[in-house]
Amino acid sequence: MRKMLTKLLVAACMAGLLAACSTTNDPSELYRNETQKEIFQKGSGALQDKSYTEAIKRFEALDVQYPFGSETETAQLYLIYAYYMKEDYALSVAAADRFIQVHPANQHVDYAYYMRGLARYYQSMGVLERVFAVDLATRDLTQIQKSYDDFSQLVSRFPTSYYAPAAHQYMVYLRNMMANHELEVAQYYYSRHAYVAAADRAAELVAHYQGAPATKKGLVLLAESYHQLAMPKLEQDTLRVISYNYPDVKMN
Repeated sequence: MRKMLTKLLVAACMAGLLAACSTTNDPSELYRNETQKEIFQKGSGALQDKSYTEAIKRFEALDVQYPFGSETETAQLYLIYAYYMKEDYALSVAAADRFIQVHPANQHVDYAYYMRGLARYYQSMGVLERVFAVDLATRDLTQIQKSYDDFSQLVSRFPTSYYAPAAHQYMVYLRNMMANHELEVAQYYYSRHAYVAAADRAAELVAHYQGAPATKKGLVLLAESYHQLAMPKLEQDTLRVISYNYPDVKMN
């Protein structure tokens, strides 16, 4: 009986291995029995049906098997969106990078810039940040800066783009976030009595993020830092700027 069970287990394992070998996720092998047009059309249908995994597999296969096909360029653009919707933000950024480099003259390249900016923004956020209102100004903002640069390039290169207004709104939001980050850092230094570092960061905030809501607090912190450093001339100059631009601010 034990020998019989052993043989059955071996047979089952072999069957599983054969089944595994008979399937592949290699883009160069998938959908070999379909034409270029069929792969693209079914991939587009999967995208419309929100079957993003299937859409990605088909567009990747199309890209590998027909790199110079008539539908491949469009499929590469669709891949950016499919990765984004799957929350594979790093792959979405990579796909957008490639599209921008390979097809800089494509009439839809502005979309690639826009999606790269969005993907980089969400790439900087973890699951908790997407679910809860966590202040990203307290985090490393490397990807946020890159996202801002993507939206800035879109607005400057394609001012009449359909995506330009939304990109501009993101720029305002991200700029304010980066200004808040500078303020957080300056306040941290000030709380540690590192007044030179606090003054430097507050000055950077005031110089590079004029008009951002954090600028008012940055100026106040700058004046307070100069006061702690016994630099009355710079303190008074800063107080005059505050008085002129923010007359509602009352300094001690």
